[in-house]
Amino acid sequence: MTSRDLAGYAGKPPHPGWPGSARLALQFVLNIEEGAESCVLNGDACSEAYLHELPGRPARQGQRDLSVESLYEYGSRAGVWRILELFRSRDLPLTAFAVGRALELNPAIGAALHDDGHEIAGHGYRWLDYHDIPADVERQHISMTVEAIRHSCGKRPVGWYTGRVSPNTRRLLQAEGGFLYTSDAYNDDLPYWAEDSSLLVIPYTLVNNDARYLWPNGFASGDEFFGFLRDGFDQLWMEGATSPKMMTVGLHGRISGQPARAHALARFLEYVAARDAVWTCRREEIARHWHACGPRPPDGTAR
Repeated sequence: MTSRDLAGYAGKPPHPGWPGSARLALQFVLNIEEGAESCVLNGDACSEAYLHELPGRPARQGQRDLSVESLYEYGSRAGVWRILELFRSRDLPLTAFAVGRALELNPAIGAALHDDGHEIAGHGYRWLDYHDIPADVERQHISMTVEAIRHSCGKRPVGWYTGRVSPNTRRLLQAEGGFLYTSDAYNDDLPYWAEDSSLLVIPYTLVNNDARYLWPNGFASGDEFFGFLRDGFDQLWMEGATSPKMMTVGLHGRISGQPARAHALARFLEYVAARDAVWTCRREEIARHWHACGPRPPDGTAR
């Protein structure tokens, strides 16, 4: 990741030819991170300071933060199961970005994801910022995550999203092999081929993401989250009459698994179910469609 592409499709995106002539490929991601966050019980130097219900609370050096640990635990104990039931009752698929250590600590979640037919993609072995983690450690963590997912869910991941990514991640994924796509990007409404890699990039989102409940000036209520998702969906569905795109919604058990927020998610699921020409899918399905039917990579070869 040594250069930037500021042009992209330059206002002329390809027609993706989504299955069923869909106007929009709609994709939900459930992040599985709980238990793998920074904690002295995991051998870390401090407690977790990121993405919980006490924004601005500093990390405690060399000490546990029992309140923050408990907030994370809500996701694995209650929230994830509420979200999975929302999708199960509607027979809808999703992709899980699963942290390897989180699955090791709570294998029932991996089994439930597998049993419900969801895709499980890699999300690092620990829920940490990998920017300054040495490349050899990150390489080991990628392999450990692959094995944790294989053990918990019965098959290896074909997709990856670190989130707090390092400059080495894409190169290390390519060296590991077996991946169809990476989602460590936020820069387009369609997949694209990375110029410095054989990997397909399926951009993720920090905009249509329940993390914004926890950020300054973010969503104050479920109504705001629902309205924001609805407006984004409507715009993309309208554009899809001539130029179909992709929409991703990012979720977390400890965030959207809270009852009021889960209700907002349920409202959005009901809203999109009333529209036609929508392909609700897994990211793996998008990747396989793009590999088979999408524009060729820059060198013109199939992947």
